[in-house]
Order: sequence, then C-alpha cells, then structure tokens
Amino acid sequence: MKPSENPGNKRTQRDYNLGFKLAVISQVEKGEMTYKQAQKAYGIQGRSTVLVWLRKHGTLDWTNPIKHQMPKSKETPAQKIKRLERELSDEKLKNKVLNTMIDISEQQYGTSIRKKYSPKQSNESNNNKS
Repeated sequence: MKPSENPGNKRTQRDYNLGFKLAVISQVEKGEMTYKQAQKAYGIQGRSTVLVWLRKHGTLDWTNPIKHQMPKSKETPAQKIKRLERELSDEKLKNKVLNTMIDISEQQYGTSIRKKYSPKQSNESNNNKS
C-alpha cells in the first residue's frame, strides 16, 4: 500500500502545480471565497500556504497594506448646532465647578489662585523697569 492511499497518514508537504495555485488565487481575489475557505475546499494543509501564493503570484499589491477607516459621518447643520450647544453647556458647567473649587480653596486655605489684574500694578511695573 502506498503512503498516499492510507487515509490515516497525512502528508506533511505537498507539491501543487502553478495552474492549481493560480486557480485558487483567482477565486480568492475575486472574492468567491476567503483564503481559509479555499484551504478547506481544496484540502490545502498549510495554514499560510494560500497567503504565500497570493503574495507571490497574486495581482494585488501587498507592499502597502490598505488601512480601512470608518468614513466620518456627515452632520447636518442642525445636528452640528445641537452638538456644539451641548459641548458649550458642558464647558460652562465645568467652568462653574472649577470657579467654585477655587472660591472654596481661597476661603478655607487662604490661597490666592486667581491672577489679579490691576492697571496700577502694570503701570508701576513699567515705571520700575525704566
């Protein structure tokens, strides 16, 4: 009995002719099946055999893989206005919370976090420089 006739013995390496490889590649590139489906359908044992064939004999460019990005959703002007209004109200609330925290810090700990603007100070500092 030949080793290929015994169903219990799997061959570890198998030689495929170029015509067979090109036929498999053609089906995968047309989208008729994935490379894994082609492996199962034709009994190709290697996990990456079909991928190697695609890179070697296929017509697709494998040097720069295409990064698929989700297309940005188009906002209508009304949707954009609503989104911006929500963002503005969130920022106003955040500003109010931060100001309240600063007020509490100034009252409890006597810290002066806010920068005080005084026209006298700026004039005095300009006079001192000259």
